[in-house]
Amino acid sequence: MNAAAPVLIAYDGSDAARRAVREAAELFGPRPALVLTVWEPGIAYYSADLSPAGADLSPTPVDIEGVHRIEGELQVHAERTAADGLALAKSAGLDAEAVTVADEVDVADAIVQLARERGVAAIVIGSRGLSGLRARLEGSTSRAVMKAAACPVVVVHDD
Repeated sequence: MNAAAPVLIAYDGSDAARRAVREAAELFGPRPALVLTVWEPGIAYYSADLSPAGADLSPTPVDIEGVHRIEGELQVHAERTAADGLALAKSAGLDAEAVTVADEVDVADAIVQLARERGVAAIVIGSRGLSGLRARLEGSTSRAVMKAAACPVVVVHDD
């Protein structure tokens, strides 16, 4: 493991992510850290097609201006979340930098791609321990990161 390479901490503001920041500080000490928050820009288009009665499969006009406004709000929320993670990381003694990225495929791919681009030593990610049907429907970001990452992955479970 390259001693100068940063550690990447996936941070979504959840209790598991907050714990992952604290554990990363304990495990990796003074190593530089990237606190990464991933946001999903395309989600606004999906929500534009939903009505209280359910998805409308017929062609419906999309309020492009509204979609752009929602995407802007999602990006600002991601930046605030990353800033929260950055403050937590710095208070835990890490030399950290906040990073936000928009996912192109899914959150796990965005995490792994940034890890490759930045040559990180390890990825630290929280796991909320989804099980049963919910885990099958939503998938597991931590599991997908473990399968795809080229570096060590530390999974921190929520208490």
